[in-house]
Amino acid sequence: MLLNIFRAIFEMEFFRNAFIAALIIGIISPLVGTVVVIRRLSNIADSLSHFSLAGVIIGVFFSKLLYPVLKIQIEPIFMGIIFSIGGTFLIEKIRNLYRNYKELSMAIIISLGVSLTGLFISMTEGITTSYTTGLLFGNILAVSQSDLIIILLFSIGIFTFGGLCYRQIVTLCFDETYARISGINVKLLQLAITIVLALTISIFIDLVGVLLISALLIIPVASSILIGKSFKHTVIASIIISLTSILAGFTTSYYLYWPLGATIALANIIILFTIVIVLKIHDFRYKKKKNKEETPA
Repeated sequence: MLLNIFRAIFEMEFFRNAFIAALIIGIISPLVGTVVVIRRLSNIADSLSHFSLAGVIIGVFFSKLLYPVLKIQIEPIFMGIIFSIGGTFLIEKIRNLYRNYKELSMAIIISLGVSLTGLFISMTEGITTSYTTGLLFGNILAVSQSDLIIILLFSIGIFTFGGLCYRQIVTLCFDETYARISGINVKLLQLAITIVLALTISIFIDLVGVLLISALLIIPVASSILIGKSFKHTVIASIIISLTSILAGFTTSYYLYWPLGATIALANIIILFTIVIVLKIHDFRYKKKKNKEETPA
């Protein structure tokens, strides 16, 4: 079974590109996702993905509008990046406006993103159903060599940022007050983390889609938190879980012809439920054993 998949990887370029891209996503997403979850930014990830989608669609709209007249081609992915980063600043501004109801900022940004997306889809000629479906659910099998280079360069940037700021990030995640006292520029670091999240969403949105990017960022971390004993253990466990789900997703998708992005996300969910069930069984047996030991003969 796996032999056929590896043969397909070596024989078909599009499948090889997709597999390499998926492996990179499987490593980068949990790295970013761990910080996102511990910093309680999970909802922000969802908000930015919807806002980034609006940027992509607006990019397509202006590209089709300007190219016939001025021969200007606007890359939708760059508009998505601009909107995603801009969304982080908007969220922060709205959070400051509603100090006692900070969660409202995410709902407002999602609503704005969905509204703009719907509006500009209706105004843009030539947008096909397959294109919008690809944006929603991704099309990782369409990864090109140039896409791979962008993903690889971005991944190197993430590793560099994580390596240089590892101690500061861990301190900020677990004790913001201590981070401030230690002399860490908390505001700047928070902004950098949010921008990294925005870039991750924007660059991966074409591959896994708006509706699934949050799942790949959050679900492996949700699983690893249940079994990890430290920040480092949680990161390592989340990467292993993520890569396992990718291998399972590729295998299932190859033989059952399921959509790859959705299958990988589903594999992540199944792993999460499996871990929860195993832990519940373990707790039940432990309590049962403990009660037997405490019961007098």
